[in-house]
Amino acid sequence: MTKYREIHAPLRTIMTPGPVEADPRVLRAMATPILGQFDPEFTRMMNETMEMLRETFQTKNQWAFPVDGTSRSGIEAVLCSLIEPGDKVLVPIFGRFGHLLTEIAERSGAEVHLMECTWGEVFDQQAVIDEVKRVQPKIVAIVHGETSTGCMQPLDRIGPACRELGVLTVVDAVASIGGAPVEVDEWQLDAVIGGTQKCISVPSGMAPVTYNERVERILASRKKVERGVAQEGDRREVAHPIRSNYFDLSQLQDYWGPRRLNHHTEATSMLYALREGLRILLEEGLEERFERHRLHEKALMAGLRGMGLELFNDVPWKLPVVTCVKIPAGVDGESVRKMLLEQFGIEIASSFGPLHGQIWRIGTMGYSCRKENVLFVLAALEAVLIRHHAPITIGRGVQEALDAYERVQLGAVTL
Repeated sequence: MTKYREIHAPLRTIMTPGPVEADPRVLRAMATPILGQFDPEFTRMMNETMEMLRETFQTKNQWAFPVDGTSRSGIEAVLCSLIEPGDKVLVPIFGRFGHLLTEIAERSGAEVHLMECTWGEVFDQQAVIDEVKRVQPKIVAIVHGETSTGCMQPLDRIGPACRELGVLTVVDAVASIGGAPVEVDEWQLDAVIGGTQKCISVPSGMAPVTYNERVERILASRKKVERGVAQEGDRREVAHPIRSNYFDLSQLQDYWGPRRLNHHTEATSMLYALREGLRILLEEGLEERFERHRLHEKALMAGLRGMGLELFNDVPWKLPVVTCVKIPAGVDGESVRKMLLEQFGIEIASSFGPLHGQIWRIGTMGYSCRKENVLFVLAALEAVLIRHHAPITIGRGVQEALDAYERVQLGAVTL
């Protein structure tokens, strides 16, 4: 019989756009003893998590809870709960994850209409609004922070325009929540999906979602409670019930709400982790957290420029938690990543589609977004690029980053 040794995961400095390093306090919370999912102490934690999610999403929505699964599970839960066969869905695509929204909408039976722009750009909001008027969809599904390109789509005009036109907005804010403003109520967004493994600094495994009463009305019209737990008032005929049982938001409402109708066995340790991650986030303060991410972004960008590297997403619509760097001509990008990992224990990311092999992506997210990490990745990247005979300016990367830090009036900013 084969004997397997216990896990000894190597220490890494993770500077990808996700996953990122989990906050040590989150990891400690995950070691908390297991409680039953209907234990009063556990349901109290569930309620507190919902309260903290409302603050994080900057919303007064009644419904704000996590779907058990990776970020994709939250996207699928929202879309498959809303889309009935033949519904029109408009998807503006400016990177990989717009294609994911398209894939899920198609599999849910939607008639999908696409807008596309060059990877590295975002849409003029009026262009999206004009297309909404032309297509007249039920839903606009759009990414907020696109990690494949390091770009962030403005939504402050799209949301109100869709509300006025009676169109639902479904927003993938997986990469931006907790690291950049996501103003659900102010931007009049109907359903927003977040992720745990990026700026919230919790391991992947839950997808926080929030949605308003416009969404809830559709869920109520499609609600079909499974027979094994249904009570007398639940038994009714529904023309187009939500096809998924697991990703049925109408049943998840009954699980997270006062009714506590059994739906699935809660991922207890992940709930502990999410609650602690949100507690830490709100303890720091949303505005303070956003400013911390902007500070380290500026220092990283200054260091990369100081090395003579060209930034791919040095644009007004840059996603502040992901910095994309053009791979110098003649340099093997994967060889650089391999040496960073093997020699320094640092992980950065490549990209997808038309940008594969063209850029590196460096994340400054959540707990990974720290001064020592920024300086370490700059120093290590310079050393590795020297070994690869890249045409860089030696000795300026870390110095430029230090200069950027020194120019900041520290005050309440956490380094």
